Amino acid sequence: MELPINIVVMLVVGMVALAALVAIIPPPTKNMSVYIDSSGASATTNVPMNDGNAVIVDSATAQNPFYVRVTLSATDTDGNPVRDASVVLRGLGGVATNTTGNDGRTVLITNPAMVSLGPNQNEGTMDLSISANGFYDYEKEDAVLIVRTP
Repeated sequence: MELPINIVVMLVVGMVALAALVAIIPPPTKNMSVYIDSSGASATTNVPMNDGNAVIVDSATAQNPFYVRVTLSATDTDGNPVRDASVVLRGLGGVATNTTGNDGRTVLITNPAMVSLGPNQNEGTMDLSISANGFYDYEKEDAVLIVRTP
């Protein structure tokens, strides 16, 4: 009879210890602000940039897969840079990943996974997600708008 009681006591003590460990893990404490500084598209990796999150693509470039380049900055609510945040931009077949630097800025280029618009598709969007320790994850659907011009 003594052995099963010891096992039950050890299980209860173990569960209490596990609950105490989980309780001391701090939850994310801050929101982050993200601003897309500039964006652009090109058939080569030498992408001309425009201010904002709208990418204008001419018809000649849009006929084939193309590169999209986005620069962004991430800050906390006090305006301090968010360092070492993992950034992912994805959509229209393209994907770009990078990490923010000490200044909270990063450059994303969809290389080698290039973006493509369908033959009858005149516009599309890409989604942005950012995660960093101590911050709530940032998710923005349709963060970058890509528009084909005649």
